[in-house]
Amino acid sequence: MFDNKRFEAAIQKFDEVNAEDPQTEVVDGVSYPKEVLYAQRMTTCLNKVAPDASEALQLAVRCQHIRRWAIPRQDFPMDKVGYHKWRNSLKSYHAEIAGQLLEEVGYDPEIIGRVQFLVQKRQLKIDPEVQLLEDVICLVFLEYYFLDFARQHEEEKIIDIVQKTWRKMTPKGHEWALQLALPAEAQALVAKALA
Repeated sequence: MFDNKRFEAAIQKFDEVNAEDPQTEVVDGVSYPKEVLYAQRMTTCLNKVAPDASEALQLAVRCQHIRRWAIPRQDFPMDKVGYHKWRNSLKSYHAEIAGQLLEEVGYDPEIIGRVQFLVQKRQLKIDPEVQLLEDVICLVFLEYYFLDFARQHEEEKIIDIVQKTWRKMTPKGHEWALQLALPAEAQALVAKALA
């Protein structure tokens, strides 16, 4: 049974922790801690594409980047191997923090374990909820972060990233992505990558 009070307490805990993010993002003149905004965007996206998502998936979506700033990219070698080590360290760290916070608000080991499994994106392409989480991650990236990212890199790299992102998504995820109201510049890059 879905305990709304416990769920809201968990969301509040996640947001309080993410509110410590020293990095901010300004939207419509309002400054937000970067990871609070990201988590809210993830929740909004999940609610749009899968309003009846399980409690564990809703929790995982909200804490998927919890305290991300604590493990900076520059602490790892700036190559492909270093990138993968960084990503794997983050997944374990996010799962650990999420587990502690969920325990604090009274979640049982079964749901905690499921949230940690989802956050670590285990069995991608096999587990439907892990795959849905991945679709939501890709959609949020495309809608909110892609254009700024694209402007910082060579077009060839961006095309490659879009193609890799696309391969991670389901056909339904592709459908949702093509419905995003992206700026013309972003649309052109996506179209080029998919041509």
